[in-house]
Amino acid sequence: MTAPPLPLLRRGKVREVYQVDADLLLLVASDRVSAFDVIMRERVPQKGAVLTQLSAFWFERLRGVVPSHFITARIADIVARVPSLMPHRGALAGRAMLVRRTTPVPFECVVRGYLSGSAWQEYRQRGTLAGEPLAAGLEESARLEPPVFSPATKAESGHDVNVTPAAVAAALGSDTADRLERSSFAVYAAGRDYAAERGIIIADTKFEFGHAADGALLLIDEVLTPDSSRFWPAARYAPGRAQPSFDKQPLRDYLAGVKAAGGWNGEAPPPPLPDEVVAATSRRYLEAFRLLTGRELEEDR
Repeated sequence: MTAPPLPLLRRGKVREVYQVDADLLLLVASDRVSAFDVIMRERVPQKGAVLTQLSAFWFERLRGVVPSHFITARIADIVARVPSLMPHRGALAGRAMLVRRTTPVPFECVVRGYLSGSAWQEYRQRGTLAGEPLAAGLEESARLEPPVFSPATKAESGHDVNVTPAAVAAALGSDTADRLERSSFAVYAAGRDYAAERGIIIADTKFEFGHAADGALLLIDEVLTPDSSRFWPAARYAPGRAQPSFDKQPLRDYLAGVKAAGGWNGEAPPPPLPDEVVAATSRRYLEAFRLLTGRELEEDR
């Protein structure tokens, strides 16, 4: 895709962020995919549109729970506000989101409702999560009640690092840390309850926040997508094992197998992905979108 005629502020693992003016940014989601914090060479078809449109769905639905940076993801509205993007309308449709500019908080706010992934690995080894003890005797995929706030440092490349809530408070102050934790729990609870009605368990998820120019704390980036969350089919949930998933679990599972066989050390460059793994991942993204929104993906929105 030809770059939009706007200053590029940063290129992340999945998104490019462009400056529209002093107050507005344009986020453009690509079909790049990362796993274990490494960007794969291959692209996952329609992934960028799923991330953008599903985030837009959630931002609109959750506006009464927590304020966000979201303005619009409708391409007609975007080009009306930024006419210079008209020649790029086709490439941006479905993938671009206009948002308020913020100063991002330098932590990812992870909420874990179930013991899975890296949290399960840490617990199995040490009985802790981000260095803090959990109850004894938990099994893989066990429900955590109440959910656990498990923040992490943010990394544009390389691996994120889990930290304790106390570390966030030490870095940002207790008031900001408390607001981040409360807001994260509120968004997770609202999303979890809505998804449960549609047969999906949101096992865990990560949020990002930023401060607007007026000091307001806003939910930013993406929210409750297959990139930022683990979605499990509720009808097939059974604790004591890994769960089938609507997110990029086919990719994670494949890479985990390659690592276990000694074919990859978990760092860049990643191993090549078979076509069937890419296709399976794309299908999972599209299915998650359909179940949560109740409609098929429309890339020309």
